[in-house]
Amino acid sequence: MTIKGVLFDFSGTLFRIEPARDWLRAALDARGSALPEAELAGYAERLAAAGALPGGSSPQRMPPGLAGLWKTRDESAERHRAAYTGLARQVELPDPGLYDALYERHMRPAAWRPYPDAAEVLRTLRERGVGIAVVSNIGWDPRPVFRAHGLDAWVDGYALSYEHGVQKPDVRLFRVACDALGTAPGDVLMVGDDKVADGGAANLGCAVHFVDHLPVAERPAGLRPVLGLIE
Repeated sequence: MTIKGVLFDFSGTLFRIEPARDWLRAALDARGSALPEAELAGYAERLAAAGALPGGSSPQRMPPGLAGLWKTRDESAERHRAAYTGLARQVELPDPGLYDALYERHMRPAAWRPYPDAAEVLRTLRERGVGIAVVSNIGWDPRPVFRAHGLDAWVDGYALSYEHGVQKPDVRLFRVACDALGTAPGDVLMVGDDKVADGGAANLGCAVHFVDHLPVAERPAGLRPVLGLIE
């Protein structure tokens, strides 16, 4: 198999969201307020357990009223915001304005960190003439994140669920990405961290490679095996 194009997932694959404590602290700062460190840590822990941080951990308990919304949260910007602010509201915060502030914070480039080898892998693929697209289940535009961290120059296209009203593992989103590269699915490798969502690319005929969804510091070279798969 000759790989002519590589599709990458966004969150947990190329980038990782900041820890919940930093997320909450930044939202507080944006509103000109603060909490004692012990209180901040407690609220952050409860928000993380609720699954309120996009790109973070899944909800430990899904409120019945949000279950249907959660399943299709990435099909539109409105559903994505409603799902995550709804989960955040399961935690009673001291400032009601924090729920929207938290959602706004997670979309800022400063809230995301690229994995240490992301730039190296993308650059090397481009040097080898391999097309690159990002395929993400998401409710907002991550292009500014790529630009802010200097990775956008190596990305040829984006297939974002909220822009097409369809989310992985539906093969239609992977087809959008392959078409953007002008490459047949049989010549494409999908790289992601979710065996269900990203694994759906196999149903279109793409090869699939999985990476571990770990904190940035714990996965310094998780993407480099991709280069070996291209050779």
